[in-house]
Amino acid sequence: MGVTSNSRTHPAPDPAKPSPEKTNLMIEVRKLIKRFGLKNVLKGLDFQVEAGEFVVILGPNGAGKTTFLRILASLSRPTMGKVNIAGYMLPEQAAAVRQRLGVVSHQPLIYGDLTAEENLQFFGRMYSVPDTNQRISEVLKLIGLSARRRDLVRTFSRGMQQRLAIGRAVLHDPEVMLFDEPHTGLDQDAASMLDGILQEVAARGRTVVMTSHDLTRAADLASRIDILSRGIITATVQRAEIESSHLLSFYQQATVAAQI
Repeated sequence: MGVTSNSRTHPAPDPAKPSPEKTNLMIEVRKLIKRFGLKNVLKGLDFQVEAGEFVVILGPNGAGKTTFLRILASLSRPTMGKVNIAGYMLPEQAAAVRQRLGVVSHQPLIYGDLTAEENLQFFGRMYSVPDTNQRISEVLKLIGLSARRRDLVRTFSRGMQQRLAIGRAVLHDPEVMLFDEPHTGLDQDAASMLDGILQEVAARGRTVVMTSHDLTRAADLASRIDILSRGIITATVQRAEIESSHLLSFYQQATVAAQI
């Protein structure tokens, strides 16, 4: 099904109102296709996440993981298919979806000529965060940057900038968190800090989708593991149903199956 509809027969949805479907699904994707020129990167992908799940998507380079997360984050439009997040349709209701998302990508997406505190104040106003100053102090403590709150971000290391990006993403306490290989470029301390934040987010019942190459981290963090290969989800397993020692063979079998 295409992502656009004929407005003469199907009125455009009201962005202020969720779609009428009432389920426990926080994310629902059906028959998703993303095409760049003549190349299909996503090939009819189906994906569902219930509220409170922590799903890690594993897959080889070029499988379409980043493309998929960019579509969920409303940063890229699907070629065809249905995408529903928190009861809102993409791309038609993108503004409503963005209010409910926290996104951490390869790029920190923060302002180097502002301080850490000023960056969070800017995003706090954008998301109408109540008690903004108090919330900023909480977030800076959470990400270990309280002592650097008044320093310009361009003086930060890559790891510190990624910490601030995580702070930006959690500032408005979103229902859904999207992390695109967030450990990339982090030192061990920063990576451990991120793991702690991810565990806290999960413990609060938020819905998390994270792409990764790291089987060990997937095993430690996920409630469910999906394998994305050649543009489709080729396998899925509940973390409680698979032993850590079997994860590698599960991954290998799922990626090989996509090539047959």
